[in-house]
Amino acid sequence: MSRSADVGLSQPPVTADDVDLAVQLAVAVLREAPPAAWEGKAGSLEWDCWETVEHLSDDLFAYAAQLGPKIPPLDGEVPFVWESRRLGGPANAIHANREAGPVGLLQVLEASGALLVAMVRTTPPQSRAHHVFGVSDPEGFAAMGIVETLVHTHDLAQGLDLAWNPPADLCSRVLARLFPDAPSSTDPWSTLLWATGRTELPGHPRLTTWRWDGTPRAQAQVEALVHPTERGPAAGSGAYPPQQSDLDP
Repeated sequence: MSRSADVGLSQPPVTADDVDLAVQLAVAVLREAPPAAWEGKAGSLEWDCWETVEHLSDDLFAYAAQLGPKIPPLDGEVPFVWESRRLGGPANAIHANREAGPVGLLQVLEASGALLVAMVRTTPPQSRAHHVFGVSDPEGFAAMGIVETLVHTHDLAQGLDLAWNPPADLCSRVLARLFPDAPSSTDPWSTLLWATGRTELPGHPRLTTWRWDGTPRAQAQVEALVHPTERGPAAGSGAYPPQQSDLDP
């Protein structure tokens, strides 16, 4: 059984408060990490934990930036310069000053999250902006930011040996918004990890490629009626802007 468009539309909308909750929960957990642990790998990623927080911060910043112009772009990203600071590292516009240590790094994460919270809260809901997976709306970008936060904090918690178990209702709402064809009878957090290629579910092997569907809700309802086939997760990673998949072992 999958989460149909009808299930998604019956869920409460994803809000700016949800983004704030996800970021604040993540920051609170990550503050428990010992200072010496940030150089280790983040779960299955090829990035270390410091780089992964920079990447997450960059995702939140980039989603906020897409909503920033009075007329948001529909055919590409706002042209900041994204660059990697080492071969194989994440290509970011946002980098934290390493001299500020983990406290400063988490301030960068919290500030980037606050930018997205503010933009989702103040951008008219009918606004549309480009994403590599398709044009989306402020609620869609909010959901994307939450998925990035929850899943990358999972990667970080693995690398930093921390416990991380986000609220089930928050996971359910972003699943309904971005992964409407994910299984609906399984634990929401486990299902979100499955939908983003981090784990397997009973009867559902671990995905090696995946993507979300940020289509605005009303449009998704129409498309579900016209094309009622299950789409399922398809190739790609949620990383923004496009870069090497987060799922590389």
